[in-house]
Amino acid sequence: MSTLPTISIVTCSYQQAKFLGFTLRSVIDQQYPSLEYIVVDGCSTDGSVAVIEHFSKFLAHHVSERDKGQSEALNKGLRLSKGEIVGWLCSDDLLLPGSLEAVAKYFAANPTVDAVYGDAILIDATGVVQRAKREMGFSPFTLLYDHNYIPQPSMFWRRRLMQDVGLLDETLHLSMDADYWLRFAKNGLVRHMPVLLSCMRMHKSQKVFIDRAGVFRESESLRDQYANVSTSSVSGRFLRGYARVYRVIRRFLESGYDYSVPKDVQVWLQSLHCSEGYIEPSDCVSSK
Repeated sequence: MSTLPTISIVTCSYQQAKFLGFTLRSVIDQQYPSLEYIVVDGCSTDGSVAVIEHFSKFLAHHVSERDKGQSEALNKGLRLSKGEIVGWLCSDDLLLPGSLEAVAKYFAANPTVDAVYGDAILIDATGVVQRAKREMGFSPFTLLYDHNYIPQPSMFWRRRLMQDVGLLDETLHLSMDADYWLRFAKNGLVRHMPVLLSCMRMHKSQKVFIDRAGVFRESESLRDQYANVSTSSVSGRFLRGYARVYRVIRRFLESGYDYSVPKDVQVWLQSLHCSEGYIEPSDCVSSK
């Protein structure tokens, strides 16, 4: 364990006290021996700062100050990071137990790989499992012409790649991750590991649900930037349709659309969300 590389995880948060404690615990409870955990808060007024202070002894850096949005906040954390392996975790998502060790071992066994992503589990606001999201291998074509299918909290990359591609585009507020993955594709080797690494929390206050029009605009902007043909042209529309069919077939062949979630993961989620001091017992997931 002592030979594993340092992993830097950045969490940015704004008004997410309801979920933040779960997120921080999911990282800290990894007990990864070479963890650098950085938390950047945007001057929250909902109790988030108190949650961060509660866990401060486990954090390499934490700050609460105004920012211009999620991308700028994440970049603050990325600039502070020193780890050989890097990732970010939104303040409502979770890392599954053992994820960091699994990622570290993957990179050690695959020295030519610059970035790797795993699979994820979709959960609701109370931590109830919706389904697993098992994915296909890396396809910039699918990212560009269909949608950003990669589970963001399950993506990790080497520092050498980040040094090549730079930081996040702060003009993007909804599709900055898709832009980053496309830049990864141009500068490094990206692979998929078929292992559940994270939980993505789906709830109505998420930006991608509130501002669907904004997601569409930024996605179109990325297509205009990276595509070789206009996506509004006949050729562009054909490629978008082809990309959707390609994804369905390839995902079926590689993951079989297996939505099942292991029982031990469900038990862990229930235990986490029923922890004293985080949510009311009446909101806990039934153990039956």
